[in-house]
Amino acid sequence: MLRGGDHDRSCRVACVPWLIHGTQTCPDREEHVKRATVAEPGANRAARPTPPVTATYVERAALHYLERYSASVEMLRRTLRRRVEKRARARGEDASAFFEMIEATVARAVSAGLVDDARFATARLATLRRRGTSSRGASAKLSAKGLSRDAVETAMEAEREAVPEADAAAIEEKAAFAYAKRRRLGPFRRPDIRALHRDRDLGALARAGFGYDLARRTVDAEEVPDGP
Repeated sequence: MLRGGDHDRSCRVACVPWLIHGTQTCPDREEHVKRATVAEPGANRAARPTPPVTATYVERAALHYLERYSASVEMLRRTLRRRVEKRARARGEDASAFFEMIEATVARAVSAGLVDDARFATARLATLRRRGTSSRGASAKLSAKGLSRDAVETAMEAEREAVPEADAAAIEEKAAFAYAKRRRLGPFRRPDIRALHRDRDLGALARAGFGYDLARRTVDAEEVPDGP
């Protein structure tokens, strides 16, 4: 579609300049716009019907999702259901009629090793710990991703077993300091305002799932352990 600037240039080429007309606006503007307007491609075409839900569509949706994101089995299932429900709704169909198709696709993804709850839980837990997530917070976040309680507990047990026994007890402490660093609490505040915000910092750590004793040690720490 011709814009104002395009019309101005058209006037200079196709007719006399504006000033010869004696006005700032070309009197033939409407005619020039009409001649220069190009119909939008496909503007008059009828809306294309929504394609049907097929096994191929569901499989492609699964592969597209897994190429972009790491996911648990339940996350993949939820995503496919949303996609199918949207397409079925557009076609006036009952989405539940395709749920078996979704389950078959999820089962194939599991069999092919594209989704693995144990692997996902381990990797996700490590990411949460680096961000300063407490054990309580990590458990809640992993459960929200559709992981079972057994899968969450297994991942946390593997986390403890992956470090020497002396360091296992320090996992929560490192997470607390990582959280304090990210939020600039306690020893990560400016010295001149640290005491003023002590109670607020204790509350922030408690709400994040850390116990009171650990929160107090973190906020009152004079030295920061290596790592956070």
